[in-house]
Amino acid sequence: MDNPRAFLKALFDAAVEAALPQADIARFLPAKPKGRTVVVGAGKGAAQLAQAVEKAWDGPLSGVVVTRYGYGAACSRIEIIEAAHPVPDAAGQVAARRLLAAVAGLGPDDLVIALITGGGSALLPCPPEGVGLDDEIALNEILLASGAPISAMNTLRKHVSKIKGGRLALAAAPAKLVSLIVSDIPGDNPAFVASGPTVPDGANVQDALEMVAQYNLALPPAIMAHLHSGAATAPRPDHPGFAGNEVHIIASADVSLRAAKRLAEKQGLKVQILSDALEGEAREIAKMHAAMAKYQQGPLLLLSGGELTVTLKGKGKGGPNSEFLLAFAQEIEGLDNIHALSGDTDGIDGSEDNAGGFADGGTQMRIRANGGAPAALLADNDAWSALNLAGDLLVTGPTGTNVNDLRAILIL
Repeated sequence: MDNPRAFLKALFDAAVEAALPQADIARFLPAKPKGRTVVVGAGKGAAQLAQAVEKAWDGPLSGVVVTRYGYGAACSRIEIIEAAHPVPDAAGQVAARRLLAAVAGLGPDDLVIALITGGGSALLPCPPEGVGLDDEIALNEILLASGAPISAMNTLRKHVSKIKGGRLALAAAPAKLVSLIVSDIPGDNPAFVASGPTVPDGANVQDALEMVAQYNLALPPAIMAHLHSGAATAPRPDHPGFAGNEVHIIASADVSLRAAKRLAEKQGLKVQILSDALEGEAREIAKMHAAMAKYQQGPLLLLSGGELTVTLKGKGKGGPNSEFLLAFAQEIEGLDNIHALSGDTDGIDGSEDNAGGFADGGTQMRIRANGGAPAALLADNDAWSALNLAGDLLVTGPTGTNVNDLRAILIL
């Protein structure tokens, strides 16, 4: 193969394209109601979904959707609000209130279409009584640094909110509600995507408190007081307000991985999909992938998806995909037959503007040649700087979807 990096980028592009639900969204839309149709939504791909719904919907429509700064899309009937991610801001709080207001006062003849994608948790800060926006910002910062899996993070988030954990759906009752969800959650549990504003789950306050203890989280006093109060209780799935609602997963990591697999097989490669739901510390998962790659007979492509985490101990820049690659490069240094890509399908990995990056047997050497110390950079959680020195960043810009991470390892 003349250009392994170009091939890996083509796989990433195919995976992203397969996860764009816009072209197929019409088949998930419900029948037009007798009354009003209101669209609400949140997430890094929510504006593109809103745009697709506008094009596909033959009838009156209104609504409001919130997405990350720079991720908007042109809509004529649905208002698009941009706010901060991964740490909330005041614009997100305004957006959360606007979503709740949009569904207030609806009746049984009305319809609400909820467009939910990954990133919605940070984009919908709506702290309960006694908890401030600064407290919710601190909560998100603590969770991002904790190394906890996304499902655990969202169990806690939904108990410190007036909109998550199914509360947006209850605010819309008795209108019929149809949730169209792009899953960025390992296992595709719709209640975990964006902390489930329209989909409840069975986790309770005690589960949230156990997570606080397990990850030794030093949360703001106002949040701890709220968790110990009866007000933190989230609605249960058997609440009558959820009766008749529909939930559809319209895109997921599995679909993307299979698209990448098909493209690789057309090139004559043998392909193994390890999992679409991997979780864990990025550098540990990197060691596992590297160990497999070093002892496989090529040509072979290994694919995996899921949501990796980073327990922040340093002060560097980057995200889980970048840290995975830097740790992976450490394990395969000097090997010229292994090439890897790891990227977030929404186009942003962590704190910077890259989706992720690449790694091969020469990555460590290129970092050193440009003045970096790979092991020190990894220890400081500064994988972005390391990959930038190596010329190994993958920058795509916003993709319009979000089905979590894609890892592709090519063994020649």
